[in-house]
Amino acid sequence: MTKKYDREEIESVCTYCGVGCDITGVVENNKIVKIYAQKDGVVSEGKLCIKGKYGYDFVDAKDRIREPRIRKIFLSKNPHIQDAFGAKLTEFDSEFMTCELDVATSIASMKLSEIKKKYGGDSFCAIGGARTSCESAYAFQKFCRETMESPHVDNCARVCHSPSLKGMKTTIGEGAATNPYNDIYETEFMVVIGSNTMEAHPIIANRIISVAKQNNNLAVIDVRETKLAKLAKYNCIIPFEANLLILNMMAYVIIDEELYDQSFIDNRTKDFDTFKEKILNDPYANPAFVKDIEGYEYLAKMIPNIAREYAVKKSMIFWGLGITEHLDGSYAVMAITHLALMTGNIGKTGAGLMPLRGQNNVQGACDMGCLPYYLPDYQDAPTVGLMTPQLMDAMNEGRIKALLNMGEDITHIHPNIEKIDKAMDNLEFTMVQELFMTDVTKKADIIIGVKSAYEKTGVYVNAMRRLHLSQPLVKSDLPDDWEILTQMAQKLGDTENFNFKTSEDVWNEVRVVAPRRFSGAAYYRLERHRKRGMQWPIYHEDTPILHLLDFRTDDGLGKYVYKQYEPRGMIQEILDKKFYDDSLEGFYLTTGRALPHYNNAAQTKHTETLYNKHSEDVLLASVENEGKFGDKVILKSEYGETEALSVRYTDKVKPKTLFCTFHHAKSRINAIFGDESDELILTARFKSVKVDIIPVGSEVACS
Repeated sequence: MTKKYDREEIESVCTYCGVGCDITGVVENNKIVKIYAQKDGVVSEGKLCIKGKYGYDFVDAKDRIREPRIRKIFLSKNPHIQDAFGAKLTEFDSEFMTCELDVATSIASMKLSEIKKKYGGDSFCAIGGARTSCESAYAFQKFCRETMESPHVDNCARVCHSPSLKGMKTTIGEGAATNPYNDIYETEFMVVIGSNTMEAHPIIANRIISVAKQNNNLAVIDVRETKLAKLAKYNCIIPFEANLLILNMMAYVIIDEELYDQSFIDNRTKDFDTFKEKILNDPYANPAFVKDIEGYEYLAKMIPNIAREYAVKKSMIFWGLGITEHLDGSYAVMAITHLALMTGNIGKTGAGLMPLRGQNNVQGACDMGCLPYYLPDYQDAPTVGLMTPQLMDAMNEGRIKALLNMGEDITHIHPNIEKIDKAMDNLEFTMVQELFMTDVTKKADIIIGVKSAYEKTGVYVNAMRRLHLSQPLVKSDLPDDWEILTQMAQKLGDTENFNFKTSEDVWNEVRVVAPRRFSGAAYYRLERHRKRGMQWPIYHEDTPILHLLDFRTDDGLGKYVYKQYEPRGMIQEILDKKFYDDSLEGFYLTTGRALPHYNNAAQTKHTETLYNKHSEDVLLASVENEGKFGDKVILKSEYGETEALSVRYTDKVKPKTLFCTFHHAKSRINAIFGDESDELILTARFKSVKVDIIPVGSEVACS
């Protein structure tokens, strides 16, 4: 007698944020019916957020891209391609033809070959790679650099934690988290700055909450009162664009009150005396400066108290995009590392630096070399390519002719989307590898559907450098990203670099090319430790804590790179008595996630319970504005304006400031951001933009 269904439980890794939770999928008849975390899961600790627990319906969604799509307009513009392959194409809908994968990659390869011959390899660029496995990310940058001979490869770290990599690598030689998450249980004091951890990284927040409840040892620093702040000993709400100011003030207090660890400084850092002199002579580093910032005077006492506890205790600092997505994001990260270097709060259990990365494999994509200035293993690239904002300029100028996009919805998640729309319209060829018809696919000539994380084997690296080897929960006939790239490379004549047959083939090459981190991370070892994972660098054993003896700089020493805060924006307006007024102009907006969704919501919106919890982007405004705005408003900046947004009023947002989620492309939130960005690494200034309010609620409009 045959079974009515086949039921099995398969261990893998969550496809959402950088926490990288271990999961177990319950599968019946090749369909996921449940996902849970086992109680002994090292990362999850037996708990998942609602995305990890319920957000799997996308795998079977009716609108998954399951066949290649070739845009008819592209074929009409390229009649020779139509002539060569027309007999193998069939009608899909009014916009697209469809075909077998082999035909689609042949068409793409023919077009890329023409562009390379006509304009040169560096007329091509590749953007993406952080939403797929390390194997595919590695193949992606290799296809760009080796097959197309272009240095222009980038990923979504450009809009999130590139400043963390820059700031940490400059000061301590490595741009990654120093400790495992469970060190939270060993720490004596925690600082969370620029991170809405309970919504963006809830499984890490569970640990922070547990320790904060027990020990009352948490400081939360942000521009609004986040949920985590309810548990904070210090709920430190700061003005917009004040991160560097606050962090330098903490350093000032530690130096002025001689709370630093002289032995650690002498043995493990250099140039402290120069740094000390600059801090003590900086008029903006003295906490007394904030006594003149109306509405924030209390910081003059709170900041020194936070600095004292951090310095004298075994402490950890956690940060998110509220630090990095600013004009001075890289320098703010350097200021964070200065605090650890001065106090010896690094290189040991329960003390360290923890950038909370966003995408499930953004750490891995950077490790694989999906950056224009680094090869795999963070080796310097022989030719430095353009970063994404520079690529948009090059597209508009006609220097970039073709784009390969892999899992990055750049017309939704990047800034200045009106400019990006124009840039992509200027391309001769765009190909997208995706799960769904996201916003960027509107610009694509060829779209190829690929396996999701729950349908393939691959390595993912989470925010604490922990490698998890995922395995498919369900079987799929769709190709993996690296398989598409291998087909195209071979058709372009690059059989030398692309002869992969399995994902393990790709990974074994990674272990050779990136030995400083991955030489010992063979599949069989990752399989054996699937639930626990292994933290790079991995040789004979893995490395849970970095910088135990030396920093990963050339001389093994940590260094100080001081940047003085420069008054601007909101703080300068407060000082000039121009900020607080009753007008609907000159509000400062920050953006962030809501718990039910993940970034562009491409996957989460296919789970009805998640979508219904957050079906539109919402604007949070101060209760003092309730009588002025009405129910809906448009936000307008010098760069563009949003669609109408629903408003909620709260006492968690300070006067003349706003917060908005960014999950739905229809809101056009990113139309109001321009090209303003981190001065070193071009990460967009998403956490601060000046906007005017245009009420559109019926009761306001009628008046």
